[in-house]
Amino acid sequence: MHEALRPFHQVTAAWFEQALGEPTLAQAQGWPHIRAGEHTLISAPTGTGKTLAAFLVFIDQLKTQAARGELADALQLLYISPLKALGNDIRENLKRPLEGIGGPELRVAVRTGDTPAAERQRMLRRPPHLLITTPESLFLLLSSRGGRRLLSTVRSVIIDELHALLSTKRGAHLFFSLARLDALCGRRVQRVGLSATITPLSLAAEALAWPEKAAVVAPKQEKKAAIQVTSAVEDLRVLPSRSIWPEIAGQVVERCASCRTVLVFLEGRAQAEKLANEINA
Repeated sequence: MHEALRPFHQVTAAWFEQALGEPTLAQAQGWPHIRAGEHTLISAPTGTGKTLAAFLVFIDQLKTQAARGELADALQLLYISPLKALGNDIRENLKRPLEGIGGPELRVAVRTGDTPAAERQRMLRRPPHLLITTPESLFLLLSSRGGRRLLSTVRSVIIDELHALLSTKRGAHLFFSLARLDALCGRRVQRVGLSATITPLSLAAEALAWPEKAAVVAPKQEKKAAIQVTSAVEDLRVLPSRSIWPEIAGQVVERCASCRTVLVFLEGRAQAEKLANEINA
């Protein structure tokens, strides 16, 4: 077992190894800080598992508490994304670890401007353990009696896409709401910030946790690229079909047979439709 997985419950660690293999650097370096309750900024390229790095510690802790009968029937974790569409994606992505790890059920809900009134009332009557929301919806929750009652038990908050919020009015508004959340909860709520592209890290960490300090996890990772320059035909002056398009389409079809994803960049819609027709043929 990877050393970074040892502090997790054995069921959580076993699921991670079976489903995902070894942790990424962002996960291995981020977990100890999050588990210790520190404010943490994780900055790493897309695809390095930052979101799961943040969620897995809390999922493991909450499921362990639930198994012991110690989990309060109240909101524990708040996930804030500046993108409404991303919120539903996160809920879907959470299903994998929540269902894969098994054990006691953790309730997950989404609260955005598109959430139906009936669902909003339902989550107030029976709070989720994890709530996915946006900066604007957080402000509205903090401004209503029911919302304040729901949020009063929050222990940790994950802020995704941090680079899209810092140095903007929307970001200033969010951090004002987070200060209100601290006052409401009567304690400093743990903050975990996630970003793929953010500089300088020191200022981002300061903004995330001020006036306290935040641990910065930004592992250096080298991106490897393999580039080939090829031609659809050996001699562009000699075209077997009197057109280059059938030859290009043939190469695309060959690549589709050996790859899960093939991206073709063209100059416009007309060329895209022309090539699509050739590929279908």
